[in-house]
Amino acid sequence: MRMTVAERRARLAVRHHLAPRTRADDVVPVVRDMVALHATDPSTVHLSTWARVRGATPDTLSGALYDDRSLVRLLGMRRTMFVVPVALVPVVQAACTLAIATVQRRQTIRFLLQHDPDRDAATFLEEVEEDALAALEKHGEALSTELSARIPRLAEKITFRVGNAPPGTHSVASRVLPQLAMDGRAVRGRPRGTWASGQYRWSAMSAWLPDGVPALDPAEARVELARRWLRAFGPAPVADLKWWSGWTLGQTRAALAALDTAEVDLDGVPGVALADDLAPTAVPPPHATLLPALDPSVMGWQSRDWFLGPHRTALFDRNGNAGPTVWWDGRVVGGWAQRKTGEVVVRLLEDVGADAVAAVEHERSRLEDWIGPVRVTPRFRTPLERELSA
Repeated sequence: MRMTVAERRARLAVRHHLAPRTRADDVVPVVRDMVALHATDPSTVHLSTWARVRGATPDTLSGALYDDRSLVRLLGMRRTMFVVPVALVPVVQAACTLAIATVQRRQTIRFLLQHDPDRDAATFLEEVEEDALAALEKHGEALSTELSARIPRLAEKITFRVGNAPPGTHSVASRVLPQLAMDGRAVRGRPRGTWASGQYRWSAMSAWLPDGVPALDPAEARVELARRWLRAFGPAPVADLKWWSGWTLGQTRAALAALDTAEVDLDGVPGVALADDLAPTAVPPPHATLLPALDPSVMGWQSRDWFLGPHRTALFDRNGNAGPTVWWDGRVVGGWAQRKTGEVVVRLLEDVGADAVAAVEHERSRLEDWIGPVRVTPRFRTPLERELSA
């Protein structure tokens, strides 16, 4: 079966809640439909919510994360930070995070031994982890500095070298707290400062999942995660799922083999879709959307030409991180940035017509009002974003 670019763009607009009529009234179904929202850049998840949820405010996402605790922030696919529904935590944990945690624990032990070869590094790490977790469970959420004040070993400075880089000095807490999170025992909680802040308080995972993260078979978890990704991002080449998930090619193929899939022709490139998901999509009316840096609608695939066109150089950095983008009718047509004055500025990279220009201006004004006094600077700067924000 052939799947046209037009069909794929319509699917993206509808399934990713970008067309106005597909916007949701609640953030949790949006995150579920997207599988996850990127959270490496703290402002991304809030701006991704603004683009998809009617009447969203910064408190919309914060309330789901920290009050209702129906969403949770965790390290997942490709060792990247995401926000996912609580129900999906065991799947992501087993499918992706546990393997990352194993590698990072070995690395932390090596760093501890670099600093002090005579120390029993594995025992030291376990003891400090238990102390930190006990403090979180007793006192609730806390900043890293607050935990370090209570637990002196967290404040200890260790010096180690990563690869060929010069040696650096870091606190034990900078390794222990992320490790607890990767192990599914701790969570990055409320930010310190505004919703765009990258400094988080820490909490015990038991505040979200009182009985802890249920253990799942990693292979079965990969099957479930692949199914959800295909529903949100399919059809797509197998290589796109491999890239998005961070799995090996063997793991990716095994997960797909356990699903009922169909091969699809994507303009001469073989792709895969769920077998029950081949019906055409009702094309939404033309619409404009402004999406933040690292938004999942941009970062959900490795092969992006069908919606990105010739704009990669302007809108991505050298490592493949997307900057803020302007969309028209299911494809990228430009970029945007916020200046120090708070003004949101847009540049269209192609002629899209007067109707599109007016629609983009409406969204630009709406976003500028929504951001208000907060200043948003993407963690990964891209050529057009740097130019516009100057």
